[in-house]
Amino acid sequence: MTSEPVVLSPPRKRVYWHAAVTLAVLVGIACLARRHWPVLERGAVRLAVADQGWLLVGGVAAAATWVCAALAQQGAVVPRLPQGRLVAAQFAAGSANHLMPAGLGAGAVNLRFLMRCGLPAGRAASALAVKGTAAAIVRALLIVALAAACPGVLRMPRPDLRILAALCAAVVCVTVLLAWPRCRRALAVVLADIRAVHANPPRAAALWGGQLAFAALHALVLIAVSQAVALPLPPARVALLYVAASSAAALLPTPGGLGSLDAALAFALTASGAPGTAAASAVLGYRLLTVWLPLVPGLVVLAVLVRRKAL
Repeated sequence: MTSEPVVLSPPRKRVYWHAAVTLAVLVGIACLARRHWPVLERGAVRLAVADQGWLLVGGVAAAATWVCAALAQQGAVVPRLPQGRLVAAQFAAGSANHLMPAGLGAGAVNLRFLMRCGLPAGRAASALAVKGTAAAIVRALLIVALAAACPGVLRMPRPDLRILAALCAAVVCVTVLLAWPRCRRALAVVLADIRAVHANPPRAAALWGGQLAFAALHALVLIAVSQAVALPLPPARVALLYVAASSAAALLPTPGGLGSLDAALAFALTASGAPGTAAASAVLGYRLLTVWLPLVPGLVVLAVLVRRKAL
């Protein structure tokens, strides 16, 4: 007997591709960390003796991001969601996001939560698309506003044939996708949900206000840690560098931006004139408050939500 070849389904292929890219990025980051280990070690020592008051401010801001994420998720749907479980789901989603590549963990948790709240699978996925679109627009507007407040920090790249070719390829891909009937139907559902949300002013305010506060509070965490380790950069510039670096790091599908965001933040801070040790301390402190300290409690909350069939 001849065994038939196993054909992977598209979702499984996509997961394997994400896992391969994640592994490649993590290996590269490990090599960089080994190369710059003395700087990282001095940065950790500097963080250990940092100003505890500013670190407390950063911790409070980090905790408030989960409430803002819940607010934005409520704003993306018209039906009212249970507030307590909604905040708990965002806390759990943050931890799940650091275990799976390209935001798949947070997306899966929020999708299951919305379906448990009575939304059909299509409407739940559409709500996540509405929330993600609002987040991208808010980040773009923040970059423009902060760049205007800090002129000369960000430099526009010179025109390049490769960049133009990539943009043309992206336009062609979007055009091809929109020609696919299933994509057109999905886009129509998303647009209908966007209109429904914005027809309800409280929901629209929750969506945009939550996303703005979420990005601003993450920037505040980095600002607080930067003040704690005496990073010689003004707060507005640190906020701009955070928003720009986190947006660039999102292009690499690592779990929770692990490695990619760290490298992008460290590079942005040092390129703006911060010493390497202080930049390493700021990045380590930011990751400690937003990832490592909440990780285990978030996984415990995730397990409790699953056990109680809230996910």
